[in-house]
Amino acid sequence: MTQHLGIIRGITVRSRGVGGNIMGGLQSMMGGKNSIYTELCETAREEAYELMVQHAQQHGANAVINMRYDANEVLQGITEVLAYGTAVVVEKIG
Repeated sequence: MTQHLGIIRGITVRSRGVGGNIMGGLQSMMGGKNSIYTELCETAREEAYELMVQHAQQHGANAVINMRYDANEVLQGITEVLAYGTAVVVEKIG
């Protein structure tokens, strides 16, 4: 590591529409994997991650270390997903 640039983040707030909630609810009653909500979670994490990478690049970073995800329910059915880490500049050794 050649330079420490500080904490960076990407945040998104997502909700599922009425139709998605109905389908997700039906899948929940059947048990097993719930693909409707899995897709929503994956999309939210991917979006938060991409926003974090953009934030790191805006600060001149070429790497992120100690990356984490966090999620909080803002309101019922509305979830915030946060991706955060430490932006750094690294260079190849050798």
